[in-house]
Order: sequence, then structure tokens, then C-alpha cells
Amino acid sequence: MTTVVIADDQDLIRLGLRTLIDGEDDLECVGEAADGLAAVAVAAHTRPDIVLMDIRMPGIDGLEATRRITADPLLVATRIIVLTTFERDEYIFDALRHGASGFLLKDSRPAELLRAVRTVADGGALMSPSVTRTLVREFVTLRPRTRVPHPRLSTLTGRERETVVLAAHGLANDEIGERLRISTATARTHISRAMIKLGARDRAQLVVFVYQAGLMD
Repeated sequence: MTTVVIADDQDLIRLGLRTLIDGEDDLECVGEAADGLAAVAVAAHTRPDIVLMDIRMPGIDGLEATRRITADPLLVATRIIVLTTFERDEYIFDALRHGASGFLLKDSRPAELLRAVRTVADGGALMSPSVTRTLVREFVTLRPRTRVPHPRLSTLTGRERETVVLAAHGLANDEIGERLRISTATARTHISRAMIKLGARDRAQLVVFVYQAGLMD
């Protein structure tokens, strides 16, 4: 059973998300929060698998709540999907930088949201092609940032580098395998080894490391 906490300051949205989550046999809503501080407290109390986190909330916003949750060593297994009505560059980047495993627009269809919860719970990263394109634009075109290579970047093999760069472009494991002419399982292994070497908590954070190191140029 995948456990979920819903953090949103709108009662109607929380009710709708709870109804959607609890309607699935493999998902369970174990808590709700109407502001950022409450989201951190509820997550600490329930230790859920997934937090559905709104960005704009009173007290502290969803980005700061995300940072606090992912920094808590007791919540290392908790993954956060940021929900918002805004597909803005700074929201996407900051959400991932603060440790979110996914970013989803609130007008996504119910089936998309459920798939997102299951994908992230299984260790995947939720970044649609449009979000990945926004990240590319953020890091490479609009506002170039100071390169911050990961201190263990040199431990990656050449093939692992190729694999993580393709992942940063938004390719799934099977697409990476096809591009590099390797099996999907081998592509998955390269990604997993790269995550271990770089200490990435999930695939989303691995992508952030790739961008920050300037490997997308």
C-alpha cells in the first residue's frame, strides 16, 4: 500500500485529491495539511511514501516545506510531487533543487495524477517532456548558472555519463537503451549506479546534478 499526504490550502482540492487517492486499492491518504508548516508536521508524524505538495500556501510555502521534509533523515524514503497551477521556470527548478521528485500541473487529468503517484513511489522521476524542455531552457538558454560539478562526477564511467545525460533530456530507460543500443535493463543499471555514485535520492535529483555540472552544453 502506497501512503499519501495531501498538502493544499484549498479545502475543495484536498477533498478531491483524497477521494481520488482513497478510491484506489493500492493507495491510501494518511493525512492532510492546509499550510506548509502543517505539511512538514503531518509528514513527520505519518512518514508517507508520497506527499502531494501545493506551492502557494500560508505560513511557509510548498518549496520550503519540501526542503524541510527532504532534509529530515527520518523521511528519507518520502517522495514529494509538487502540484501547482503555474508552469514557471523558477518553480520547476526550485522544486527539483529542494528535493522534489516530480512536478505536476493541477489541471492534469486524474489518471495522470494517479500514474504520477505510482511512478514516483516506484522510484521514478516525474518530468514530462514540456517540463524537461523548460529545465533545458532554464539552465542552458535563459539564465546560465555558475557551473557546480558534483565532486564525485569523475567516478562515472563514460557510458554512465551518456546515460544520465539522455535521462536529463527526458528519455525513459527503454528510449535510452534504443539510443545507445543497449537493453532497457542495462540502461536502468547505468542510471542506478550513477545515482549511487553521486548520492542522488532519485532520478530527478540526478537530472539536477547533470544540469548543474554543465553536461547539457
